[in-house]
Amino acid sequence: MMKHETVLHCPVCHNDSDALMPDDACVVVYPCPQCGALLRPKPGDCCVFCSYADDLCPPEQARTARE
Repeated sequence: MMKHETVLHCPVCHNDSDALMPDDACVVVYPCPQCGALLRPKPGDCCVFCSYADDLCPPEQARTARE
């Protein structure tokens, strides 16, 4: 089952916010709704969700399901 909603954890202000993940794109810049920090993926991650969320982004969920 593909997840599209997740909780994103800001590494700057430590705020947790609900976020919707797009089906077919990796989000490489995401503004924290609390502090406004521009989150970017950690080295080796495809997007901010793979770096800072409870769940991988949908493209990565699909890729890992195929493996």
